[in-house]
Amino acid sequence: MATAVASWRDSYKGMSSDNIKGLVLALSSSFFIGASFIVKKKGLKKAGASGVRAGSGGYSYLYEPLWWIGMITMIVGEIANFAAYAFAPAILVTPLGALSIIISAVLAHIILRERLHIFGVLGCALCVVGSITIVLHAPQEREIESVIEVWNLATEPAFLFYAALVITAVFVLIFHFVPDYGQTHIMVYIGICSLVGSLSVMSVKAIGIALKLTLSGMNQLIYPQTWAFTMVVITCVLTQMNYLNKALDTFNTAVVSPIYYVMFTSLTILASVIMFKDWDRQSPTQIVTEMCGFVTILSGTFLLHKTKDMADAGSAALPVRIPKHSEEDGYEGEGIPLKRQDGMRSASH
Repeated sequence: MATAVASWRDSYKGMSSDNIKGLVLALSSSFFIGASFIVKKKGLKKAGASGVRAGSGGYSYLYEPLWWIGMITMIVGEIANFAAYAFAPAILVTPLGALSIIISAVLAHIILRERLHIFGVLGCALCVVGSITIVLHAPQEREIESVIEVWNLATEPAFLFYAALVITAVFVLIFHFVPDYGQTHIMVYIGICSLVGSLSVMSVKAIGIALKLTLSGMNQLIYPQTWAFTMVVITCVLTQMNYLNKALDTFNTAVVSPIYYVMFTSLTILASVIMFKDWDRQSPTQIVTEMCGFVTILSGTFLLHKTKDMADAGSAALPVRIPKHSEEDGYEGEGIPLKRQDGMRSASH
């Protein structure tokens, strides 16, 4: 027994202080973001009771303090997530975003009285197990002393090739597929968001490192590379917001969320592995274990989303029609599969 404990300590004693900081920030981010959905929904319901509901085009929620508390909570969560990338590798931070789904589901069960199906509980458990697996086997953060070093990593042939593929694929999707298939194929909008998102996270990480170094006394704001990464982040985030809003407006949120999470997280991990060479500092066993943890999180995420509408159905079968927006938010329910039918689209306008 003592030998086993000693062996475990030898395996995991190398978790750096930066990784621990990144882990704490990522967990804090998930808590704040998950809680913000519940607070904002409470604010929307309270505002809808005394004015025009948001789903009917009203903006009375802007006068509701509870909604603003939820918005501020979400901003705090996003800031914590941003900071996490400055301390820990993306392969550790990004998958932990699934925990916000768990927190949101649990708080909705407790506060909003939205029943959590038994398979939803299993989905939460899978996400927790997968997250723990990734945390225990995540690679150490690369030691970086200047934003110039990050720029050099970003301009190596392997990552330039990846970035060129991503940009080409995005332009093909935007100019060739969006006009004809954007309203009927969910993968078009989500593909754009996920591809661009992988580049935005790499740039966010570069800016986070620059700010961390600047606060420690090594000013990185004097380098043009810092501002170049900033411009990339602004461009990518605006593109993501645009096409993610289109996806959410066109397709069922319960379908968009898990697919986007899977694609975005997978491509972000791939980009990080290419740019920061995360796997070069790990053994094959650690890499396989991380991937198993990631697949476990994906399974839990899909299960949680798939069953979140089953709680109200009781012992009945999974309903054929899944509402795009809950009636509590003032939207009409509509059945939207992976491919949205043109007739349904025209009816909504």
